[in-house]
Amino acid sequence: MKLCVFDFDSTLMDGETIDFFAEPLGLKEKVATITDKAMQGEMDFFESLTERVGLLKGLDFSLVEEICSQLPYMPGAKETIAELKKSGATVVCFSGGFRTATTFGKEILGYDADFSNVLHHKDGKLTGLVGGDMMFDFSKGDMIQRLQQILGISRADTMVVGDGANDRSMFAHADTRVAFCAKEILKKEANIIIENKDLTEILSKVNL
Repeated sequence: MKLCVFDFDSTLMDGETIDFFAEPLGLKEKVATITDKAMQGEMDFFESLTERVGLLKGLDFSLVEEICSQLPYMPGAKETIAELKKSGATVVCFSGGFRTATTFGKEILGYDADFSNVLHHKDGKLTGLVGGDMMFDFSKGDMIQRLQQILGISRADTMVVGDGANDRSMFAHADTRVAFCAKEILKKEANIIIENKDLTEILSKVNL
């Protein structure tokens, strides 16, 4: 493997970042329901993202940062990334979630780069607006093709790992496609399926 791309929420991190944000507002269940619809492929990702972020309007940005510093990472995430990098692979995180989480995760888990979305905040509070690299259903597929071109890496040397519907677009551009504790809609696109919350299982299933 020369390029390994991981989703963040429910893949590298054990849970959905936006659900953690919604909890202090008493909106966790409402937001989680929308998240699940998006991950099952029952709702347009862009629409679900903007709707969920809109519900966070008024949340203190300092609390957002605090939550991101305490997120629970998936068992085996750090070890798996270290092994992949040791073998010479470039390891990247694509997230339909947020830069505050993925940038902090980069320092903890050690991946090489992160592409995600930015929560707009003003006067210390979230405005309910969002923008960034991963706003649409097609975003991950679009970005992985750009990286492959820049790095000179083919789909044969690319591995992707994800759990939800918005990972399908990047699955279309990799020969090694890992569905990790995934929704049925993504399992159909995968050639490796892992049902246990242990990312190190990937290492025994791929040719590094």
